[in-house]
Amino acid sequence: MSAEAASAIVVRVVDWAQAAALAMPLRERVFVVEQGVPAELEADEWDACSRHALACTAGAEVVGTGRLLPDGHIGRMAVAAAWRGRGIGARVLNTLVDAARAAGMSEVVLNAQLQAVDFYRRQGFTAYGEIFMDAGIEHVAMRRVLSARG
Repeated sequence: MSAEAASAIVVRVVDWAQAAALAMPLRERVFVVEQGVPAELEADEWDACSRHALACTAGAEVVGTGRLLPDGHIGRMAVAAAWRGRGIGARVLNTLVDAARAAGMSEVVLNAQLQAVDFYRRQGFTAYGEIFMDAGIEHVAMRRVLSARG
């Protein structure tokens, strides 16, 4: 994957009606197949009311996704294995943060897998609270306070 290919990625925010068929195959590959999350935990009632970011190649392949719940929680962040380390996750996350800011939210929060904490710190998030288990994976809560400038 070239840097040129990564720079050609387009990230857009859509509702679940548009995102469902596009985001779920990637989420299932990352969470269910790679990480062993039970399939019945992957889709939930929050998908329908959330805004979803999709990172797509010029050929319309979805290589990254994430969602923003109405209460400011960001979740279901996933990047296709072949595209990791190329800034796709940061672009998806920043797109969701921008959507939260545009909706007038004062902060965003997320539950980070421990192995991803440094990634979220680099994006301006701060950890708080105790480590907890979710779907058999250690997580910690993180937040980022938003202002008009970011």
